[in-house]
Parts: sequence; C-alpha cells; structure tokens
Amino acid sequence: MNPADTFSLIESMMKRMNVLYGATVFDEWAVVRTGRPATLAHYAGPRAEEFRRNFARDIVPLEREAADRSHEAGDFDFARAATGTQIDAVLKLGSDSFLLCNNTQSSMDQLRANPLWLKAQVPFVELSERVRAKPLIFG
Repeated sequence: MNPADTFSLIESMMKRMNVLYGATVFDEWAVVRTGRPATLAHYAGPRAEEFRRNFARDIVPLEREAADRSHEAGDFDFARAATGTQIDAVLKLGSDSFLLCNNTQSSMDQLRANPLWLKAQVPFVELSERVRAKPLIFG
C-alpha cells in the first residue's frame, strides 16, 4: 500500500472507532519510519510540535510493553501503563513504519473501562488485517 492510501485508511479507521465508541478514542496518531533517527512521516492531532519534542519520553511505556516481541506488518500492542501524552498503541504498518495512536486526555485503562471499547476495536483489527495483507511501502 502506498502512503497516501494508508493515511486515508487510518483516518477512516479512526472515524469508525469514534462512532462505535461514542467519543474520541485516539485524538492523535502518527506514522513513524524507523531508522536513526526515526522520522515522522505523518501526524494528525492537536500537538504536532510537542509530539516531536517529547517523542522519546512518550514512547517509553509502549516500548516496555512491546520489547519482548518482534513485530510483523499488522501486529499491534497497547500500552496499559500509558497516561497523559504517553503513546497508547502501536501497529506495525510495514518493514520500516509504525502507526502510533494516543488519547492525550485518557489512559488505556480509562478507555477500556467503557464497554463500547470492545466494539471500537473492530476497525483497528480490520486495519491490522489489511496491513498484514498489503503492508505500507514508502517508495
């Protein structure tokens, strides 16, 4: 999948999640390319500059959660311990890219406490399956 199609698919998934949840699930998301340094390929949300500045700090709970697993396109993890601006979820989009999702106002524990969370996960899993079948390729 190319970047434009991937970003559009993610945007659509976010909207569907919000409808099913009855509120905003993730108020920011970013596509990050791995490397030294990692690069921000796309950002949607309320705090682009703060996201860039605090990335190394905000990714720590998610790194701890996912550290013991290797990820293939379509694999995802949630950071149960993330709070505030710490990143809540990751989905591997391709060999060198990840989707990072965050709710800057609520923790994952708070989001999961809502019984509608189970329904809201369906679009996220559908995105995972689509990415697994056709990963993101930057060309």
